[in-house]
Amino acid sequence: MKLLNGYGMRIVLIGVVAAIMLGGKTANADFTFGEPTNLGPTVNSSSDEGSPSISADSLEIFFDSNRGGASGGYDLWVSTRQTTWQMTELVWGTPINLGPPINTPFYDHHPSISLDGLTLYFTSDRPGGYGDRDLWVTTRSATSEPWSEPVNLGPTVNSSSRDAAPSISADGLELFFHSNRPGGYGDQDIWVTIRATTSDPWAEPVNLGPGLNSSSKDGVSDISADGLMLFFRSQKSGTYGSGDIWFSKRATVKDDWGMPVHPGPPINTTASDSSPNISADGSILYFHSDRAGGLGVDLWQVSIIPIVDLNADGIVDSADMCIIVDQWGTDDPLCDIGPMPWGDGIVDVQDLIVLAEHLFEEVPPVESVR
Repeated sequence: MKLLNGYGMRIVLIGVVAAIMLGGKTANADFTFGEPTNLGPTVNSSSDEGSPSISADSLEIFFDSNRGGASGGYDLWVSTRQTTWQMTELVWGTPINLGPPINTPFYDHHPSISLDGLTLYFTSDRPGGYGDRDLWVTTRSATSEPWSEPVNLGPTVNSSSRDAAPSISADGLELFFHSNRPGGYGDQDIWVTIRATTSDPWAEPVNLGPGLNSSSKDGVSDISADGLMLFFRSQKSGTYGSGDIWFSKRATVKDDWGMPVHPGPPINTTASDSSPNISADGSILYFHSDRAGGLGVDLWQVSIIPIVDLNADGIVDSADMCIIVDQWGTDDPLCDIGPMPWGDGIVDVQDLIVLAEHLFEEVPPVESVR
């Protein structure tokens, strides 16, 4: 801490000057992934469990399943826990069927919970829609209150084709989903609809374009809480199995998405790996997979880890702090490690905070994913 205090004035001065001179630059931080862990037999079953959506406090996980007790082909379920302490313990409670009016004798799946936990978007083929499957939304006045009657998002968002797998942004102003409607680049593409405020109607959906979408199936996406990272499932060239998890980054929420990146193993396997969902702090990626080690199609989680041993000498120490200070205010990708593992486009106090959390840790060599 004496080292950090000694640099305090230098940090502030450099930060102010750099913010003026370099504002607007962006970065792609280095990060890696841990080893995927199955959520266990309390949450998972011999049936299919998929499409996880974790609440902002990480105490509720919504998902779909065709397990016994489902009123239709698939129903929406939720499992809760009391604390996130020792998250590796995976102490999730017995899943509860959300019941009517959310679940019906039809297919109800692909949940996406809002940041405040009061709005739930999902996919359904129930009567009252406009196509094969539509996007619906339900609300509640408090997390302890029941869900309201679901409402179809209407013909501006939904089409006569299949519209599915919604993912709502943290500010509630962007809704990502996939569709096989006309105007796409493949069998299934990722689209987004936006609105000016949460009181305004959704606009005509826009295709995310040929850089992200391909001639194959692209979809089941999830937007990070900072709006800069989009994980999704794809069958595009480079995929290991019948479907893999990919990601794309953008510099700011107003910029275009970058070229998709295939993170490789251990996230992707020769099995089907799909439905990525990112925790609000960006530290955990949830997904479903039928890989070996589960009960069938199961829910899994994997940690997203910033690379904090900046000089790769095997320990996080003052030398790494000095590297951050030397790059203060720049968009250096090596040092931009916070607040999310992929950074925020500038080397600043957020990066020092992340590094400080790992001070004096011994770090084995890792290969970054960017």
